[in-house]
Parts: sequence; structure tokens; C-alpha cells
Amino acid sequence: MRIVLAASEVAPFAKTGGLADVAGSLPAALARLGHEVSVFCPYYLQVEESGAMIREVARLFVPVRGGQKEARILEARLPGAEVTVFFVARREFFGREGIYGPGGYEYLDNLERYAFFCRAVCRASRELELAPDVFHLNDWQTALCAAYLRHTYGGDPVLSRAASVFTIHNLGYQGVYPPWKMPDTGLAREHFNWKELEFYGQINLLKGGLVYADVLSTVSKRYAREIQTHEGGYGLDGVLRERSGRLFGIVNGLDDSVWDPARDPLLPARYSVGRMAGKRRCRGELQKQMGLRPGSRRPILGLVSRLVEQKGIDILLGAMPAIGELPVDLVVLGSGEHRYENALADLADRRPGRIGVRLGYDEKLAHLVEAGSDVYLMPSRYEPCGLNQMISLRYGTIPVVRETGGLADTVVDGIDGFSFADYNPEGLIVAVRRAVSAMSRPVGWRRMVARAMRRDWSWDRSAGEYVRLYELARASAGLPPAKRGKPKRKRVASRKKNAGRSTPKEVSGRAAKARRSPARKK
Repeated sequence: MRIVLAASEVAPFAKTGGLADVAGSLPAALARLGHEVSVFCPYYLQVEESGAMIREVARLFVPVRGGQKEARILEARLPGAEVTVFFVARREFFGREGIYGPGGYEYLDNLERYAFFCRAVCRASRELELAPDVFHLNDWQTALCAAYLRHTYGGDPVLSRAASVFTIHNLGYQGVYPPWKMPDTGLAREHFNWKELEFYGQINLLKGGLVYADVLSTVSKRYAREIQTHEGGYGLDGVLRERSGRLFGIVNGLDDSVWDPARDPLLPARYSVGRMAGKRRCRGELQKQMGLRPGSRRPILGLVSRLVEQKGIDILLGAMPAIGELPVDLVVLGSGEHRYENALADLADRRPGRIGVRLGYDEKLAHLVEAGSDVYLMPSRYEPCGLNQMISLRYGTIPVVRETGGLADTVVDGIDGFSFADYNPEGLIVAVRRAVSAMSRPVGWRRMVARAMRRDWSWDRSAGEYVRLYELARASAGLPPAKRGKPKRKRVASRKKNAGRSTPKEVSGRAAKARRSPARKK
């Protein structure tokens, strides 16, 4: 199968959160299963500064409001995988310090930026002769691709043969803009209606993905149900219920090349099931780095998180008076809202040797917190999938989680972790007490740790589910099953010619000629 995956960030080139991890890991797993995967991402300043080996393969003219603008198409390889990553470069849109905006705020022209990206993805997929069987689109930044495939390229001899899958990574971010920006989408005004892009008088790009894609998915089965409720739907629950027959949940995988305690180069010592001495060394190093009392045998509670309300920091602070009375220590690594940063820093000042807080982010320290802690806290208000609870399980650090979204799908209460249902400090306190009590029984605790570490969170498992989803998308679109086997040699040779021998000017000329043709005008 030939798959084009589009995302607004892709690890290791550009990253702000979990979306980048998915866009960097899933294509590699799909390639291992024998599929041909091409990934598209904007060429941010962060990508430019990454030091990756990147070359230009094409230049295309992309329609914009009032005319056209040139996009440079750059190419790199995904590290360790047979996957090509294409970058859409336009300095005025993507050559900025932040990806989405400065200091937690959005750039005012984000609609124009990602409309340009989506149109470039569709056009480049055609001009580079990728001949996709399916487009896998991710979050609101790529949702317009589904609209263009439906309306702009509905009669195109190449792109009309592709199905589309739209994945929701976090429904809380939707890409909502004022109605006077409708011309910036490149879609006719008639599509601004309650059945398509209109959302309480505004343009909602994510809604377009929900409406136009052949199949929808999100990052856990539990979250797929939660977003169809009034409480979890952020105003789109009605649309999601209407499409519930084509909405599926697939839990994200874990990148074994990054998260494996047996070979993690960022740890002071490695360990595995049955050989746990390294975890004890990690615990001692964590105590040293976070200012805890060295050699203390008190259980260490760990937390690596954005310090925002979604992550349950408010109920953690509410539970701290009771948790502080337990024989435990606490380490926190993260940054976010100033009110939470200040409150946690104040706790550390008042409880030296018992509470260690590091504001900001440190990749090496994040690995150490996962490995050196005994219990990992994740009291999220909502969590579409979550990654840290899976990392904790893999590292033999028993998670305490709120029973929501992907946390409910991945942690089995009393078997490999502890969970609580009600979003309040009391629920968290009870779950922490249960974990501390379980640690006082060493034999049972070791069994729980071993069970946790043996769980399979590989991307290969999730990738197989996505392949079945792609096949369902093609069937839903009335398309025949994708042909099995390797792509035809002629198509591959043509693509290599475009990528290696043709100059950007020649590719640009072909694109211009296609635009002038009667078929393209129609």
C-alpha cells in the first residue's frame, strides 16, 4: 500500500508534543510491514536547525488568496527507516521561531499557513507521482487536505483514487477562525454551512476533517467514546456521533529505540526484568539530582508533565497535604502555567529533601525520572492516549492514573497500576495510598513490576491496526483494495527521475503546464 501521512510536526525534525512522536514512529512501523510511506511536514526553522541531511527535489506553485505562491519541496530520510519525509518550505510562513506561535499564543495567520501546507501536500503528491492509496491526516492543521481531496481533486485521475483517514490527537485544539477568512481556505463560500465548515458562526478546520474524511480515528478506544459526549466533545460531539460508525480508537505505540531500559543511553545504568540492579542505581542518581535525601528508602513518586490543568496539576496540589503525610518523596519535572510552577516551587522550598522540582524540560532527566521513580503520577483531567504511563510500565515504574481516555485503556487497576475515577484530590489520595501499601509487600510488588515491564507497546501492533483502517477507508470510499506487492518499476523510476535529475525549474514547469491544461481548469 502507498501511504501519504501529513502532520504539522514530525520527530526528530520538529516537535512540541506527542503528535510528532506518532508521525515519526508510525511511518517506520508501516514501512517494516512492507508499505511505502511518504511523510509531509512544514519546513520550520526548527527543521532547518536540526542538522538533518535535506535536499530540494521540486518547486511548485500553490494557489493562495489573490494568486499563487511558490513552495519548495525538500526531502530527507526518516532516521533508521525506509521512509521519505517531504518538507514544504515557504519562509514567510514557516521560517519563524515557534511552530504554532510565540509564548503559547497562536500566529494570527495560522489558517493561511496551514491552508498553504495542505494545498502543497496535495499538489506535491500528484507532481512527485506518489500515487497514494490513502492519505493519513492528523489534527486540524491537515484537515483541509480532506476538503481539497473531496472538492478540488474529486475528479483528478490520480488523487481521486486515494481514500482519507483523519486522526484526532486532541479534540481540544480545533483551528477555529472568523468567517471572513473563508477565502483563505480556497474553498467556495457555499461550504461555509452547518453541515461542513461552519461552527457557531466561525470556521472550524477540524470539523472539516471530521466531515470530509472517509474514516476517522483517535488515539484510544476510551477517548473515541468520550469525545461523543457533551462533556468531552468540545461542541463537536453531535458530528462525531453522526459518524460513529466510521470512528475508531487505536492506542499509540511506544518507540522501542528511544524507550527501553535495557539499552537506554541516557540512564546511568541499564536494567531489564530479572536484572533490576540498574533501576536501583537510577533511583540513587535521581535522589542526588533532585535534592532528595540520599539513601532514603521512601517510595519516590515521579511526574514529568506540562504543568497545565488538563494534566491534573490542580488536584495534585489539592492532594499534597495528605500525600505529604505519607512516607514518600516527590519529584516533578515540567513547565507550564505560572500558578502551578510557583505552587510546586513553593512546596519544594518548604519540604527540602522530600520534594524536588525542576522547572523546564530536560530529556536526560525525563528518562531518569521514569527509571528512578517507584510510582508515576498521571492524574489527568482528560488524556486522549498518553505516553508517559506506557513508558512507566516499560520502565517498571508503577503508574497511578485517572481512569480516562488512553489511561483507562492501558493501565489495569490492581494488576500493573492503580487508577481512580472521580476527578478530585480524594480519588488521587486513595490511589496513592494503595500504591504505597502495595510497595510494603515486596513479593507482590516485584510481580506487579514484572507484569508491567512485559506489556507489549510496540508500534508494530498499532501499525497493523492502522493498515486495517486504511483498507476500510478505501472500501468506505467505494475504492477497490490497494494492489499488493511492490510498486511498478516504471513508477518508481519516474519518481527517482523527478527527485534526482529534474531541476526544480523543470518540475515547476510541469506543474504550470498542468495548471494550464483544460482538464486541470475544470
